[in-house]
Amino acid sequence: MHLPITLTIAAAAGLLHVWLAMRCSQVRIRAKISIGDGGNTLMETRMRSHANFAENMPIFLILLGLVEFAGGTQRWLWLAAIVFVLARIAHAFGMERPAPNPLRAGGMLLTLLLIVTLAVYAIILGYGYQGISLPG
Repeated sequence: MHLPITLTIAAAAGLLHVWLAMRCSQVRIRAKISIGDGGNTLMETRMRSHANFAENMPIFLILLGLVEFAGGTQRWLWLAAIVFVLARIAHAFGMERPAPNPLRAGGMLLTLLLIVTLAVYAIILGYGYQGISLPG
C-alpha cells in the first residue's frame, strides 16, 4: 500500500517547512542575525511559526498515515489533510499580526482539533469497532 494521501500531504508539508525556513532566512539576511533572534521581533515570530509547524506536523503525518493504512475513509482524510495544510499557512501569517487574530488562533485550533480527531479515529480503527466510521 503506497498511502497516496499521506505521501501527498507529506510532500506539501515538506514544501511548507522549506517556505517557513526561507521566511526566517530572509529576516536573518536583512537584519544580519547569525544565531537566535537577535532581539528582532519579526525574527522571533518567524522562528516560532517555523518551530510550531515542526512541533505539530510530525504527529499529524504519523496519525494520517496510520489511519490511512488502517483503512480510514479517504474522502474524510483528504479533507482533514487539506485543512491541516491551510491551517498551518493561516497560522504562519497570523503569527505576524497583533493578537488576538483569527488566522493564528484559527490555524492552531484547527491543527489541534485535527490531531485529536485523527487520534480518536486511530483508536476506533485500532480496536476494530464495527459500524463506526466517519462520513464520506
